[in-house]
This record gives sequence, C-alpha cells and structure tokens, in this order.
Amino acid sequence: MGPHPAVAAIRLAVRRTLHDVLSAHDLSAHDASTRGARGAQLAATPQPAATPQPAAALPGDLPAASPPPLVLVACSGGADSMALASALAFEAPRLGLRAGGVTVDHGLQPGSAERAQDVADRLAGLGLTPVESVAIQVGRTNTGPEAAAREGRYAALDAIAERYGAAAVLLGHTRDDQAETVLLGLARGSGTRSLSGMAAVSGPGGRYRRPFLAVDRQTTRKACMVQSLPVWDDPHNADPAYTRSRVRHEALPALEKALGKGVIEALARTAQLSRDDADALDAWTDDAERAVVRTPGSGPQDAGVPDQADGSAPSDRAVARTEGAPGADGAVELDVVRLYALPPAVRRRVLRRAAIEAGSPAGSLFARHIEEMDRLITAWRGQRALNLPGRVEVARQGGRLVIRHGSPS
Repeated sequence: MGPHPAVAAIRLAVRRTLHDVLSAHDLSAHDASTRGARGAQLAATPQPAATPQPAAALPGDLPAASPPPLVLVACSGGADSMALASALAFEAPRLGLRAGGVTVDHGLQPGSAERAQDVADRLAGLGLTPVESVAIQVGRTNTGPEAAAREGRYAALDAIAERYGAAAVLLGHTRDDQAETVLLGLARGSGTRSLSGMAAVSGPGGRYRRPFLAVDRQTTRKACMVQSLPVWDDPHNADPAYTRSRVRHEALPALEKALGKGVIEALARTAQLSRDDADALDAWTDDAERAVVRTPGSGPQDAGVPDQADGSAPSDRAVARTEGAPGADGAVELDVVRLYALPPAVRRRVLRRAAIEAGSPAGSLFARHIEEMDRLITAWRGQRALNLPGRVEVARQGGRLVIRHGSPS
C-alpha cells in the first residue's frame, strides 16, 4: 500500500524539483570538467626544454570525489514548509542528494527564539543536516513590516546558502500563496509582471525553488496530519493588520462565495500565463531599448512625428547617457520618434527601466508615473517636467525625453 495521496502529491512535487536541481548541477559540472579537460590538453602540449615538467601522478593520487549537491529547505514550522521538509528528507537520499534545513527567527513575537530552536530540532529529527537557526533584525522601512521581514529573510537565506555552497533552497509557497500574490498585484494595477506572481525558479543562479506552486494549502496540511508532523500556525497569518492576511481570510473567500470554487486555481493559472507574456515582452523590450538609446548630441533635430509629438530625426541610437552616471548627475535620454513607434506595452517598459536607471526606486514607481511619462511621448502639448520618486525629473526637450536625477544645474 502506497503513501496517503497528500503525501504522494508533495513527494512528487519535490522529486520533480530535485531532478531539475540535479540536471542543473550536472550541466554545471560538465562545463567545469570541459574547462578542466581543455586545461589538461594545454598542459600536455610539449614545452621548451628549459621548462621543468610536472611529476607523473601516482596511482594513489586520484582526486577526492566531490560531495553530492546540498539542497536546503527554508522552514518556518508551518504546515507548508514542514510538509516540504518531510518530502525533501524522504526524496533527497533516494536521488543521491544531501538535504539540510534553515529556519529564520524574525524576532517579531515573544518566544520566537525558542520556537525557532524547536523548528530546528524538528528538522534535525527528520534527518536533515546541516540544520541552522538564524536570528535577524527586522528594521523599519517605507515598504512596511511584511516587505522588511521578507528582505531580511532572503538576505539570511542567501548568506547561509553561500556559506554551505547549497545548490538550491526550497521554499514552501503553495498555489494558494500564488493566488494571493496575483490578487494583490491586480489590486495595485501594476501590470503583467505583477500578475505573474512568484516564479518557480528565482534568485541568483536559480537558487530558490518553489515545488508547491501547483499544490494547494489543504494538501500540505493533510500531509502533515497523516505523518503526525507538528506544525505552528503563525498568528501574523491571521492578523487583519496585514494586507495578505485580509486577502487570505476575507477577499478570496468572498470571491469564491460569489464566483464559485476554482478562483484560487484560476488565479494561479493566470500567474503562469502572465509570466509567459511578461517574459516575451521583456525580451522585446531588450531589443527596443537598444534601438532607442540616444547618444547626447547625435544627429539633427527630427521632424515629421504625428500630431501628438513634435519629433526630431531619429539618431543612430535612440536611451542615451549624458556625462556622469545615471542616478548621480547624469541623465538617460530617449529618442521620442522611436519610442512613439513602439507598442504601448513595450514603450512603457522602456520608460520604466529608464526611470529606474536614472535613480527612481522601483518599489515607489507606480503605473500612474509611467502613464504620465508616456503622455510626454504620445500626447505632447508642451507639458512641464515631471517629478518622479527618488528626485528624478523627466522633461521633453525637442526630440528627446531626458530623465535625470535632480534638477539640471
């Protein structure tokens, strides 16, 4: 008799992710061995007589085999991450991988240090090694406590992964978490990228992996129950003071009541479709950006743009950098004619990238800011310069859109 269906589901999801980690590791090892073989070929090339040759290797001098790749699980002690830890502990040895665990103490509640140690003990009890409990200090930021805690948590996970040379860190985000993220993005009106939710693979070198994005929260909780795994429910997850908590306990249930079951699954599916679209648009934007970078002083003023734009003749390259670095005293210059010719979705991405490069914080740059910039291209009527977050100014100057940090001297 096989495992309970919930346990089978989480193990299958983790197994698939571990296969991907192994494939990526094998590819990296192959590249390294190829470089080593090329080096050996160079070393075997006959040298001048005056160059001493290395001593021949003895049979016992074989290099030590490298240890299997290490995969860590980030675990809060909740049902999602405990289910993930149990599945990793089961699957990793069967695939020849090492498995460890990390829990992060945010220090936001009384007794958090003791709870973190309890989670670390549970991870060790599953057979994971190494296991680390790390405490962080969550500071106050303009982005709010949730974002500050997330930034501190990822910084701690990055540091531990680098210290141990981990091939991957598994995160327990579920399909329900993905639906909440999409709904939050929809409420902010932040565009396709915001609707794409969380990526299955993210972070430096694809470090972070989310095996459960197609697994619902009910399945992870059931898997913990049938395996008798103790779980801890963070009271912050039910605190209406937090936006995500209100989405989880109020907004999504109301949507399911009004629209019927399947809302969560549909939102998660929207995330994947939006991510595919956003990736394609970003690739298009890369090409468009190269085409609209304008070198200061290049080419004559343009003419012949449709009524909404006054235009200047396209330069050889249409985003340009004036003297100084963007974000300091320099500026980014965009060619109006070539921008006007781009599809709106691509043009607005170019504008957003240019504003960020000039020094506007990405987290403070909203859709309305980009729309105002876009009107300087498509509905030009002699408007005054715009002021963006981060003391960035955007002004139309002839056939150029000049984006600079601070006001020109």
